[in-house]
Amino acid sequence: MAVSDGADVSELAAGVRACDRAAVGRAITLLESQLPGDAAPAQELLAALLDDSGGAHRVGITGVPGVGKSTLIEALGTRLTARGHRVAVLAVDPTSARHGGSILGDKTRMAALANDPAAFVRPSPTVGALGGVTRVTRETILVLEAAGFDVVLVETVGVGQSETAVADMVDFFVVLMLPGAGDDLQGIKKGILEIADLIAVNKADGDDAKRADAAANDYQLALGMTHPASPTWTPPVITCSALTGKGLEALWNHMRTHRRLMTDSGELAERRADQRVRWMHAMLTERMRARLAASVAGLLTDLEAQVRSDRLTPAAAADRLMTAFEGPTDV
Repeated sequence: MAVSDGADVSELAAGVRACDRAAVGRAITLLESQLPGDAAPAQELLAALLDDSGGAHRVGITGVPGVGKSTLIEALGTRLTARGHRVAVLAVDPTSARHGGSILGDKTRMAALANDPAAFVRPSPTVGALGGVTRVTRETILVLEAAGFDVVLVETVGVGQSETAVADMVDFFVVLMLPGAGDDLQGIKKGILEIADLIAVNKADGDDAKRADAAANDYQLALGMTHPASPTWTPPVITCSALTGKGLEALWNHMRTHRRLMTDSGELAERRADQRVRWMHAMLTERMRARLAASVAGLLTDLEAQVRSDRLTPAAAADRLMTAFEGPTDV
């Protein structure tokens, strides 16, 4: 995608503010573009939309594959749109190594929500992003808020460091668990309980209802051994079922209560400010890495071969790359 001049950016920004779905899609595509000519227009677009953003409930949802994230998001999203909310979903998808696009599709996983006129579902490929979080997820949230969506749900693939990355860009972070905590407690990643604002044991229906209750008790005990990140909020544990709707009302009520408490205490504003600073550092790291790679491309290939064949240590190779990047030092 190419945006030729400022007039085009202004027109695109106006389309986003009017919640023209085509304009919103083009804006996100512009942000995702890795074409050199699109970088400046993308930043100009963000600057134009900044004052219109910031008003949504930003909610991250994670959990292991098969826990029912997409089903729960669709059930919650359709419930909210029926009440007059406008819901956007960023479904962070695994990237196909063959063609670079999203492997999973929004219309195959969330068909009802994807076709809801009050909702917007966008799968984003994770290529080039640590932990399965797309490089421009934060920017995309701003665009969706400027378009008037008051609830933005970010679904992560639940692998690698994606939980931490998503928790660092939302206001409320939900961790979905499966019934039958027993062995699952052993598999909880270190720190995951410390960043959760709520734990929901999903699929609490049918024969799994009692197992879900037992799991919730176990997770509640586990949370009791951690220190809450906020003095204002103690993360609750609930059971829910995306199929029957059980617990969805409680989930939404906890989200609203959390937002009210965090807003009143000033912690929401502080949390977002801290996130913006970390965002800046992440962008700096990404751009410095790209600049370094471009300036020492030939040497990089040679040193990679030497490290791969064990003829050079990684530390020594990194030192040589930095020396080449910085140039000779005058003594």
